[in-house]
Amino acid sequence: MCRHLAYLGPPVLLSSLLSDPPYGLLRQSWAPRDMRGGGTINADGFGVAWYPDDGDPVRYRRAQPMWSDTTLPELAAVTRVRAVLAAVRSATVGMPLHETAAAPFAEGRWLFSHNGVVKGWPDSLVPLAAGLPVRDLITLDVPTDSALLWALVRHRLRAGAPPDEAVADTVAAVAAAAPGSRLNLLLTDGTTVVASTAGHALSVRRGPDSVLLASEPFDDDPAWRAVPDGRLVVATTGGLDVRETTAVRRSVPTAREDTR
Repeated sequence: MCRHLAYLGPPVLLSSLLSDPPYGLLRQSWAPRDMRGGGTINADGFGVAWYPDDGDPVRYRRAQPMWSDTTLPELAAVTRVRAVLAAVRSATVGMPLHETAAAPFAEGRWLFSHNGVVKGWPDSLVPLAAGLPVRDLITLDVPTDSALLWALVRHRLRAGAPPDEAVADTVAAVAAAAPGSRLNLLLTDGTTVVASTAGHALSVRRGPDSVLLASEPFDDDPAWRAVPDGRLVVATTGGLDVRETTAVRRSVPTAREDTR
């Protein structure tokens, strides 16, 4: 499994989301608290992307563990962000360990991350992949389940689907093709975050003008609220909508399954 987070709100230092909290993503890279049977550490790369005042997001990705990167602490200590998506990776056995395999995946204003695993990969998703344009397949960032999930979501976005529909429909399609998959997705354009809970944990913390979604709380603030499994979350700085959807619930694996 992986760990990821998304933040929208007033400008904060990137370090306040990644390294300063007692259980921030930096610590989660080597001592996560809620992996749910999927691996033990998140040492197979990481990525951080944030939105400047103008233009598309800026990404910083590496194939190494977050704790071993010597540039990130200096960068995070001086970079103020209003919107960010970040992730640390625990690669499924057999999948490539490349910088391009680390979330966030990106196109234009969109950023995407996946916490989980697709059961039966790659054979289980061959029928869904066949519905994508050939160009999308031959230009995947990397041959992983997460990269293909991003291609499926992106294809729906390009066709005009709203982001919540693009995420929910992708989860439903993958759940039908690969039952028992863990499909916690994060998608943002810098103003809205859409998330699914399907087989793994997600918590939300609201502030007066901010919202933070994370695989696990990064501190002991009582404002954190766990999102139940089988939900679709749509979050902005002004509101939070948590929906129970049949499409998402169909993907939730049983408690006895041990997946990465």
